[in-house]
Amino acid sequence: MENELTPRKIVEKLDQYIIGQQEAKRAVAIALRNRWRRQRVPKDMGEEISPKNIIMIGPTGVGKTEIARRLAKLDNSPFLKVEASKFTEVGYVGRDVESMIRDLVEIAVSQTKAEEQDKVREKAAELAEERILDILLPLRPVERSVSDLMSQTPRPEKVEEDSTREKLRRLLKEGKLNDRLVEIEVAESKPGPMIEIFSTAGVEDLGFNIKDFLGNIFPQRRKKTKVTVAEALEILAQEESQRLIDMDKVVKTALQRVEQSGIIFLDEIDKIVGAEATQGPDVSRGGVQRDLLPIVEGSTVNTRYGMVRTDHILFIAAGAFSNSKPSDLIPELQGRFPIRVELDSLGKEEFIRILTEPHNALVKQYVELMATEGVKLSFTDEAIAEIAEIAAMVNERTENIGARRLYTIMETLLEDISFEAPELEGEEIVIDAEYVREKLADIVEDEDLSRYIL
Repeated sequence: MENELTPRKIVEKLDQYIIGQQEAKRAVAIALRNRWRRQRVPKDMGEEISPKNIIMIGPTGVGKTEIARRLAKLDNSPFLKVEASKFTEVGYVGRDVESMIRDLVEIAVSQTKAEEQDKVREKAAELAEERILDILLPLRPVERSVSDLMSQTPRPEKVEEDSTREKLRRLLKEGKLNDRLVEIEVAESKPGPMIEIFSTAGVEDLGFNIKDFLGNIFPQRRKKTKVTVAEALEILAQEESQRLIDMDKVVKTALQRVEQSGIIFLDEIDKIVGAEATQGPDVSRGGVQRDLLPIVEGSTVNTRYGMVRTDHILFIAAGAFSNSKPSDLIPELQGRFPIRVELDSLGKEEFIRILTEPHNALVKQYVELMATEGVKLSFTDEAIAEIAEIAAMVNERTENIGARRLYTIMETLLEDISFEAPELEGEEIVIDAEYVREKLADIVEDEDLSRYIL
């Protein structure tokens, strides 16, 4: 992470996408900055400093997931979001908690590989261009005498061939050959034999990479296919970039990133706590907490790319805790989440800001979507206030789903316009408060109907 990314600037960047929740933003900003600080203290001390994991407490739709997701994007960290409720205790059928570390490593490897391919993109494009030219103008075998080999003067045929090649190169760069068909060899994506492995742990725990193992037994075959020059350039550039990057270096960098700057967002953590977690069909939930404990406090997990230490991975947990509380977690796990932040419920004022202020505000999204059909859509301030008021009212009457209520209301409100948009090209449509009331009044008044539609 760059030195300029101070806690204040992190909060400012989060403000561009998330309305309110300043306490949660400050907590995650400090946690991210602390990782930067840890990497600059003496190495022996840095190893002793553990991340300050966070529990975010708040109802659905208030920004818990979005805060963690935007945070990971700020410093390009490997980021994984998982639901704690999908894991089962070791010994039960399902996914064990170690699988989230393996998933995080896969994400980091893909991310690092894409970055390395970007670095060699130009070189790969040049090599792909040469291969296309070789296909368009194959080298002709020529008999050469000893005197020709001794001579320093280029043969007339060679000069003519070079001239033709350069002409083709120029046409290729100008895109005049893009629609021409060429025959190239590509890797055949035929699946290998199906093998089922019955194991409670991940396939990686078998200690070897089955794909590589089978790849040696059943080597990848290549087939010839006809494609346009434009498609061939793309396919060959991809192949060349694969050859140019050093996968050992990619894996090493990815593992280091996971260990030093990985972020795991554990959603629905409240679903594995509570008194009811010890009986009935969810008997394994208490066991999930015990299995989660060593991962959070720091252990070594075996992945297909090697061993990964989890000591410095930042865990951000979140849950509504409507039927339980954080103190219902097992004491050891509570101690591993020292920072607890309560997120505020959203009301009318927050909804107005959510609809208009963020970079990805809902109103802006719908305006741009309709613009693709040639329809100029606009909303009056009164209409936005009316939408926000209805969202808040429906949340109070039925289930409170936070800002997600705005999605259902906006879709219901603009359903007719979205359907008829192709026939409305060139028209200007203004959504005012009267239009909002007309479209939504009946549904809002009928509480039973609003439960199903809004």
